Amino acid sequence: MRKKNFLMRTGMAILAITAAFLQPLQVKATSTSEGGYTYNYDYWGDYVNSADFYNSCKVFTSSELGLDLKLKNPQGLFAEGNTLYLCDSGNNRIIELNRVSPEQLEVVRIIDKINGGSGSKELNNPTDVAVSEDGNIFIADNGNARVVKVDKDLNFIMEFVKPTDNTLDPKLVFQPTKLAVDTAERVYCIATGINKGLIKYENDGTFSGFVGATPVTFNWTDYIWKKLASQEQRAKMESFVPTEYENIFMDYEGFIYATKARTLEQAQADENAVRKLNLMGNDILVSNGDWSVGGDLYLGSGGGYEGPSILTDITVMDNDVYVCLDRNRGRLFGYDDQGKMVFAFGGNGNMDGYFRRPSAIEHIGHELYVVDSLDCSITVLVPTQFGDLVYQAVEEFDKGNYETSGAAWQEVLNQNGNYDLAYIGIGRSLLRQEKYEEAMKYFELKYDAENYSKAYKQYRKIWVEEHIGWIVAVILLLFLVPLSIGKVKSIRHEIDTADIFVVEKKG
Repeated sequence: MRKKNFLMRTGMAILAITAAFLQPLQVKATSTSEGGYTYNYDYWGDYVNSADFYNSCKVFTSSELGLDLKLKNPQGLFAEGNTLYLCDSGNNRIIELNRVSPEQLEVVRIIDKINGGSGSKELNNPTDVAVSEDGNIFIADNGNARVVKVDKDLNFIMEFVKPTDNTLDPKLVFQPTKLAVDTAERVYCIATGINKGLIKYENDGTFSGFVGATPVTFNWTDYIWKKLASQEQRAKMESFVPTEYENIFMDYEGFIYATKARTLEQAQADENAVRKLNLMGNDILVSNGDWSVGGDLYLGSGGGYEGPSILTDITVMDNDVYVCLDRNRGRLFGYDDQGKMVFAFGGNGNMDGYFRRPSAIEHIGHELYVVDSLDCSITVLVPTQFGDLVYQAVEEFDKGNYETSGAAWQEVLNQNGNYDLAYIGIGRSLLRQEKYEEAMKYFELKYDAENYSKAYKQYRKIWVEEHIGWIVAVILLLFLVPLSIGKVKSIRHEIDTADIFVVEKKG
């Protein structure tokens, strides 16, 4: 479902076409990916090939990592500096890796047990891991029904167990799957069977409630029928409950990005599959794109896959570009801080850059690391020259270097004239340089009504200030001329009336 109505879009299209004919921009011949590996969606929702944003650099398997025991069903991945922590869930261990280069990962140590504590010393199906700023390691020890906290030497510190809450089923087994830790070492956790939001623990292990529960959606027909149905009939119907989160990631500012699996109805209603939660659990994700943040637009079946994208993991870079991993079709989707799609690529398959069952994603700098739980591998993806240019443009804009950002976007446009974000990026750079009229032309071309309105508002303000003398003069003329004409007519009437009165008096 479109976010903007048809009339507004049509009007913007007319403006854009007019501007295109009257004011041709400096756009060179387009260059797109030969194989169509990377793509995007235009304003109309059409599939558009793009120059490749990432290349597959290396695929690390058990043998590549030099492991005696082969990886088995790896589920989680966490990056801290140049260190990667891989949850080898099927083997009940965590592998600590040192990134020497994108083409070289070294095994530092194997974490399969902890020192001390009253519970089990052996890890059991660890599904996620996080490291705090103090170097403490938090592990979602799924099989042992706990989140365990240890120091860098693996000495037990504390554990976080099933929350004490009257609304939870007493028979429910606590199975933490994903977690995130903030700077104060508060823990936010996702657990199987708990759909009340993220489980929040204070740094002393105290359960402090649920945060960020997803809004409940339902069909009004089903809702009314459920109200009219008998108790036995209602028991057989599906309950209207919040959706469980798939995964979470805490960015450098302390905001939590959470992904959820959308139903077909939610995807068709253009509902976001990503939420950005503040400390209060409120969703503050900016979604100014033409389409929702949810992966593929087309939900048809093909190759044995159907339905909406299932964003199983997410990672957020320091430039606020976040990348979502789709386990349904094995694709990666990047979005900027405005919710506009930056890139999409990947797919299901056995070739490099494709995945069979992707389960986790992380980043180091601009490099992406993707875990495949079926292939038992880590794929390293590095940006191409085109990708580096886009990142440069985004980061220069964030630093306030608007001219440099605009120049980088222009180079992006030279390499790919179909790249919508380049037009919008140039327009935003011109907007910050107070070149409002030029900015409007770029926004018109890509139907960016919101930014066009901002530029037009400032352009109108400056135009009024520059022509205020003429405006006042015209207003005065429009007011004074009729007034003067009326006054002249009034005087003439008085004179004519006085002459008649004098003549009549003499007569």
